[in-house]
Amino acid sequence: MTNRFDISEADLDHSDIQGLIAFHMSGMHANSPPENVCGLDLSALRIPEITLFCARKSTGLAAIGALKSISVNQGEIKSMRVHPDYARQGAGQAILEHIIATAKARGYATLSLETGSGAAFDAAIQLYLKYGFMRGEAFGDYPVSEFNRFYHLGL
Repeated sequence: MTNRFDISEADLDHSDIQGLIAFHMSGMHANSPPENVCGLDLSALRIPEITLFCARKSTGLAAIGALKSISVNQGEIKSMRVHPDYARQGAGQAILEHIIATAKARGYATLSLETGSGAAFDAAIQLYLKYGFMRGEAFGDYPVSEFNRFYHLGL
């Protein structure tokens, strides 16, 4: 099986996109303290500052990931989720590479993200570290806690 994915802007009205967003939010609630769930539901992803991308194969939707414009100099990764049928097949890597390339094309100097801690978040954190993200200070209005982790990549 090839690891090639077709990456495009996601249509938030497609049922498979909505299903993966709902699955993502369910996972965030199941693996995060209630006060630390920072995931975006479907309505929150519809704001103009956010572009949601999807990775597909002929067999279906493999992953989603969003790029949020924080300022003219900074972007933020949001709503990264790989469909369980595509785990460990490069879908998350494909979305991340696309988001990084888009952030560079938009002229951002920094790409940041917030994530949780614990086993449910370890694979994502390892992927971010592989691409050069460094753990750093909180940004935006995220809660600072023992649970939340913040990563930044200089572009």
